[in-house]
Amino acid sequence: MPAMLPVPADGAPRLTAVLGAALDSLAGSSNPFGLPRADSAVVVLVDGLGAANLRGRAGHARFLAGRMAKRDVIRTVFPSTTAAAIASFATGIMPGEHGLVGYRVPDRANDRVVNQLSGWDDRMVPEQWQRHPTVFDRATERGLRAVAVGGTRYATSGFTRAVLRGSEYRSGAKVTDRFAEALRIVEEGPALVYVYVSELDQIAHAHGWESDRWIAALEALDAEVAAFERRMPRGTGLIVTADHGVIDVPAHRHVFIDASPVLLDGVRHVAGEPRCLGLVLEPGLDAGERQVLLERWRAAEGDRAWVLSGDEAIAAGLYGAVDAGNRDRIADILVAARSGIAYYDRRDPDRRGEGMIGQHGSLTDEETRIPLIRSGVFARG
Repeated sequence: MPAMLPVPADGAPRLTAVLGAALDSLAGSSNPFGLPRADSAVVVLVDGLGAANLRGRAGHARFLAGRMAKRDVIRTVFPSTTAAAIASFATGIMPGEHGLVGYRVPDRANDRVVNQLSGWDDRMVPEQWQRHPTVFDRATERGLRAVAVGGTRYATSGFTRAVLRGSEYRSGAKVTDRFAEALRIVEEGPALVYVYVSELDQIAHAHGWESDRWIAALEALDAEVAAFERRMPRGTGLIVTADHGVIDVPAHRHVFIDASPVLLDGVRHVAGEPRCLGLVLEPGLDAGERQVLLERWRAAEGDRAWVLSGDEAIAAGLYGAVDAGNRDRIADILVAARSGIAYYDRRDPDRRGEGMIGQHGSLTDEETRIPLIRSGVFARG
C-alpha cells in the first residue's frame, strides 16, 4: 500500500467553492466562506502563488501577506496543476466530475496522451470534453454580468472554451491592463469578475520562485492589488486566491525513469507532469501483471513518492466523485513526489521541460495550500 495520503477531510474549504461563493454574495445568499452581500465581486486567481510562497516572501507583498491570516488558507485539487485547478474553480466541481484530471492525460480512444491546456483539436472538442456548466453560466442564468479578464493569447483557446463558458472574455496583455479592465467593469455596474494572473507561474517555471525575477513580479502584483482595492467602488468584494503553489527543483534533483527499464516494462504512455507522473499501461496486461508493476514502482520510489493505482486514487477521493465517462482519463499508476524531486523520461522527443525550475502537481502542502485573501466588503471584521 502507498504511504498515507494527505487527503483533506470532507467539507474542508477548497478552491472549488470560491467562485460560487462570490456569485452567491451578489444575491446576499449564504455561502461556504460566509461572504457578505456585495454589489460586485472580483476574484483574482494568481497562478502559482501558494500560501507557503506568499509567506516565504511576505516582506515583498505587504498588502497581500498582511491580509492573510492562518484561517485564510484553503486547499486546491489533485493534481495541483493549472488545468485541473482552474477547471474546478470555474465549474465548482472536482476534477473527477468535470474531467480535466491533470495536465497531460490519457485519451485512450485515440491511443494517445493529450495536453489539457494546449492540446485541443478536432478529437478533443472543448464543449464535449468538459460538459458541465460553469459558475459563469449560473451567473448569466440569474441575469448577472459575468466577465473573465485574462491574457490576450488565451481569449479563444480550447481551454477557455472548456472552462470559462458563460463569461465575456476581456483581454489584457499586462497585469496592469487586466486590473484596469476589471476596474472599468465594476464601475459600469454589478458584475462577477474573474482576473487571471499568469506571470508568477511562468517566471517560477523559468527561473524559480526564489529568484529575483519572481520577487519583482510579486512586488508589482502586490502594488496592483493594493491600488485596485483603493480605487474600486464601494460595495465591491475582492478575493485573491491561487490554483496551486510552487517548489523549486534544481537539475541535480531530476529523476530519469528511463534509467530503470524494468519500471517501464508494460508502460504504453507516460502522462501527467514531473511532480505527478501518470503511467498508462499496455491494455493487454492482466491484473496480476499490473499489480507486479505497481509494486516495482513502490519498491523503487515509495520512499520519496506516493505510488498508487488509479483505482486507489479514486477510492481515496483524490479526484472527488468520478463520472463514468472520465474514468479512462485517469492513469493506471500515479507517482506523486513527496520529496523535492521531479521525474523525467529522456526518451521524450521534447525535453524542454527539463529546463523548468519551479514545479507543482503533487500532494505536498507547498503545492496544495493556497491563500484566500479577502478585501473590500469581503474583508474579515
